[in-house]
Amino acid sequence: MNAFAGIEERYAQFENAQILLQPLTYDGTSTWGKGADKGFAAFMEAAANMELYDIETDSEVYRRGIHTLASLDESGSAEEVCAAIRGRAREMIASGKFPTFFGGEHSVSIGIIQAFAEKYPDLTVLQLDAHADLRPDYEGSACNHACAVHWAARNCNLIQVGIRSMDSAEKDFMQTEKTFLAHEISSGDADWMERSIALMGAQVYLTIDLDVFDPAIMPATGTPEPGGLDWNTVTRYLRKLCAERRLLGFDIVELAPIEGLRAPDFLAAKLYYKLLSYRFSHEG
Repeated sequence: MNAFAGIEERYAQFENAQILLQPLTYDGTSTWGKGADKGFAAFMEAAANMELYDIETDSEVYRRGIHTLASLDESGSAEEVCAAIRGRAREMIASGKFPTFFGGEHSVSIGIIQAFAEKYPDLTVLQLDAHADLRPDYEGSACNHACAVHWAARNCNLIQVGIRSMDSAEKDFMQTEKTFLAHEISSGDADWMERSIALMGAQVYLTIDLDVFDPAIMPATGTPEPGGLDWNTVTRYLRKLCAERRLLGFDIVELAPIEGLRAPDFLAAKLYYKLLSYRFSHEG
């Protein structure tokens, strides 16, 4: 496995790294746009062409060490894949390093969230997404991308941000006071960041579906929904989150590369690195 962003070997070795990066190339349950299995490769290629100095935080977070783990053999049923990912997430948490994941479609987050909830019973899960993903099951499985945070809604403190598409049946599982809809954010809800963070516990796991962004800047997803958030809004929110809560880990999912269009791949790589920069700028 190539080192993230082409960093020097000493920063990429497991022993020296504070950060773990797990590739997840599963795309078994997506129901429209396919290609999330190719997302990690596109992400890594883009990262290799990214500057490693972050202006906002005046830092080079790669010096903390970023070790890229081997990809999982994600074959079998959706339930078997979910169990395998849950097991890998447990190992990463137990290592004492900072766990990060790059998908793959959104069903990969189910096992990760379950592993974090086992370790942190008071876990808050923050979901940035265009879709509610609250179905209890879809197409015969609870381990479907349309069910990505149903388990979290029932077992964790779930905060949803950027939602703008859902089935009416999902209303039964949505906590409206903890849901911040995209059209409300864009129409001038000035204090939504403060209110959403106030609802969180001290320890947060973050799952980002890239379709939270407007398709004008992120068309390379399985279901690009109009009316999404912009780059500066999302990164401002993530910086505030990292300043005010302890971020335990995160995943970024649903990059489905479009041949000849590199900007979405670069956005995903930059988002990953920005998030690390924010997280570690608040750790001495």
